[in-house]
Amino acid sequence: MPPVPDRSSPAETPVLLDRAEGVLTITLNRPAALNSFTQAMHGLLLPALDAAEADAQVKVVVITGAGRGFCAGQDLNDPAMAGTDGPPDVAAVIERYYRPLANRVRSMPVPVIAAVNGVAAGAGVNFALCCDIVIAARSASFIQAFSKIGLVPDCAGTWLLPRLVGRARALALAMTGDKLSAEEAVQMGLIWRCVDDAALGDEVKALAVRLAKMPSQALAQTRLALDAAMTMDFDAALVNEAQVQGRLGAAHDFVEGVSAFRAKRAPVFRDR
Repeated sequence: MPPVPDRSSPAETPVLLDRAEGVLTITLNRPAALNSFTQAMHGLLLPALDAAEADAQVKVVVITGAGRGFCAGQDLNDPAMAGTDGPPDVAAVIERYYRPLANRVRSMPVPVIAAVNGVAAGAGVNFALCCDIVIAARSASFIQAFSKIGLVPDCAGTWLLPRLVGRARALALAMTGDKLSAEEAVQMGLIWRCVDDAALGDEVKALAVRLAKMPSQALAQTRLALDAAMTMDFDAALVNEAQVQGRLGAAHDFVEGVSAFRAKRAPVFRDR
């Protein structure tokens, strides 16, 4: 894979890329349509994440939206949703686009932050929730809109929701399709933090730069270990912890971290 380009700015491009200080910012760029997903957007988004995975200079990925929305989910007017002599093959759309996208985000070797700057609906909500850390503007909202068009949550929504907020809340959010404010989302544990709209950019940048200086491999393994523990019993989780710690303990970053601690200096991590 070629390295991720540092700049990409044409207004008509549905995905914009910007890299600075080890942080790749991916901006969904269809503001007039609240950044809803299209074939063209998927065609750029997944390759951008693949390229970031292969680029050792990328230490953190931030995903956000242009304009007043984060992502309104699938664009129902996109050719991907056009059926042949009948309704569209929704399962095929999920298998082609959303399953690979969700798996890609959850397997990134670096932390992924969702900066939710406005409405996140349908697959757009669950795409954000696939990320490791979600920070939202106070005016942002989250809508599991699937029931309104006769579908169930996708882009990993059925897996994520009950694990994040519990079965009762997950069912209510999915069945009603009600709008959830950013503050309510924080209160029920759906997302990590809600900040004033004007502060979102600075808050996300500060966190991303901070994480970029931390041991990337350990952060990615933390995600994997926590996810794996959800389906393990107590002792199995302890066994897995030991195995992961064994691998990390033999890597450069652990040795560097201990050495820096003892020398009272800033560590320089490099594992990924």
